[in-house]
Amino acid sequence: MDQNIVTKLSRLRQSLESVIVGKPGAMQGVLIALVCDGHLLIEDMPGVGKTILARTLAKSISGDFKRIQFTPDLLPSDVTGVAIFNRQSNEFEFRQGPVFANVLLADEINRATPRTQSSLLEAMGEKTVTVDGVTHDLPRLFFVIATQNPIELKGTFSLPEAQLDRFFGKLSLGYPSVEEEARVMQMQVKHHPVLDVQPVISVNEVLEAQAAVREIHIEPNILDYIARIMAATRDDDRIAVGASPRGSLALMRASQAQSLFKGDTFVKPDTVKEVASFVLAHRIILKTRSVVNVDSAASVINSILQHVEAPITQ
Repeated sequence: MDQNIVTKLSRLRQSLESVIVGKPGAMQGVLIALVCDGHLLIEDMPGVGKTILARTLAKSISGDFKRIQFTPDLLPSDVTGVAIFNRQSNEFEFRQGPVFANVLLADEINRATPRTQSSLLEAMGEKTVTVDGVTHDLPRLFFVIATQNPIELKGTFSLPEAQLDRFFGKLSLGYPSVEEEARVMQMQVKHHPVLDVQPVISVNEVLEAQAAVREIHIEPNILDYIARIMAATRDDDRIAVGASPRGSLALMRASQAQSLFKGDTFVKPDTVKEVASFVLAHRIILKTRSVVNVDSAASVINSILQHVEAPITQ
């Protein structure tokens, strides 16, 4: 294991926590999604720091940052870019949209129409954008942080299941405690702490961290354990649609990343349990819930983990 990479990732965590107060679990989720070359969905109420988190991450890795405010009138071309006719060259020229970035903040993604939401599908899945039949490559490091308001709020459109499945993990920041909120205000008396953020790791070093995650050893019995967890999501009476095979790959990779952060050279069953809800809860669809017994997706996943037998490791 490259301790230099682990040290730099620790500095990245410290940089995030210097701005986002009191959310260590959420910061761990951000880092796991980043080093697993995935994308992150944050569902929360407005004003809890989702946008600041994305800006802090981009500045910390010295990456190119773009922000798209999703609104009902946003068009797919506003995301991907458009081909414009150049009269001088008598040819169409492609002008890149904001999707061409290292860190892309898709702010309030569920306020846009499904058609515009789907414009991110190719970019998130293939790291390419196709406009007028021509395919354009996105940067090697391409990390989407999408925020969405709870669907109960006015003016929101539910994300389609196909797009939800393309997000590596989902988390919430939540409201701060009284002490944390007072500290946030104190930090911003003179200026916002995000202005003080300096790069602590380069884009290339993030790519090296992504490669290091794949080197974490995972035994066949752990892969079998993950497969049995996935099968349980498809057989559970509380679940209408279980997690996809993309979910099993995400759980495998997240377990490797969590092991890297813990300093382990191989994946343990308990490590799989630690990240399962983060990568699986948004991938399942629960059956109609009664008023008396309201199960959240996360609680169902945790219940499944209690019933699927974990392998015994040395």
